[in-house]
Amino acid sequence: MANKTEVKDLLDAGVHFGHLTRKWNPNMAPYIYMERNGIHILNLYKTAAKLEEANEALKKIAASGRKILFVATKKQAKDIVAEKAGNANMPYITERWPGGMLTNFVTIRKAVKKMASIDRMKQDGTFNTLSKKERLQVDRLRAKLEKNLGSISDMSRLPGALFIVDTTREHIAVKEAQKLNIPIFAMVDTNSDPREIDYVIPSNDDASKSIDKIMTSVSEAVIEGLAERKSGKEDDAPKAAKAAPDTKKEEAKAVAVEAAATKEEE
Repeated sequence: MANKTEVKDLLDAGVHFGHLTRKWNPNMAPYIYMERNGIHILNLYKTAAKLEEANEALKKIAASGRKILFVATKKQAKDIVAEKAGNANMPYITERWPGGMLTNFVTIRKAVKKMASIDRMKQDGTFNTLSKKERLQVDRLRAKLEKNLGSISDMSRLPGALFIVDTTREHIAVKEAQKLNIPIFAMVDTNSDPREIDYVIPSNDDASKSIDKIMTSVSEAVIEGLAERKSGKEDDAPKAAKAAPDTKKEEAKAVAVEAAATKEEE
């Protein structure tokens, strides 16, 4: 669990500021400490505990080799999320959420493949055989696909989890993940419903400083999980190398037996 210093860091980043009391969601009551000047103040000790819990779960998902899709389309969050998710080598959506991104993933993958096919056209010279008008149309399509889907081009299957900044704004993403039973991690402000989220991090999802603080902590946990996975693979490598000669002997023996059987038949 986070210690007092971490709680102070959350305080300094303004993570505790909620929305106006008249805009609150009553289901957030367990995470609210008090009301001040018409604004709800979040209990940062609960935030710290929930953040630690979420980080542990995200670390395990990353260590298992599954992708975590980060979602944040609001202006003050998109650049921060793109940077932090990119540092952790995880996919992210920071433009408009493509409807059916999860529930119709096959179609989304087709769009990503279309982007790859345009790149191949440019590499093998096919692109240059098109007319000037056609080249312009293809370039525009490529730019549009890159803007909306470029950050998920390496995501070949559904993500192991979603991390969302502002669940009220990203309600379509929440619904799609719920439908497919994909775990949802999120920064949840006082105006949102925490019941829809598997791992709630009660926090200010409007201030860039607060978003940066939570995203830094989360991305570091993901990177740690990836490091554990890499370390585990390196530990297994010598064992695999040691087992390899035995496998080769078995294969050679099998070939010899097959050859002998063939000779007897002749």
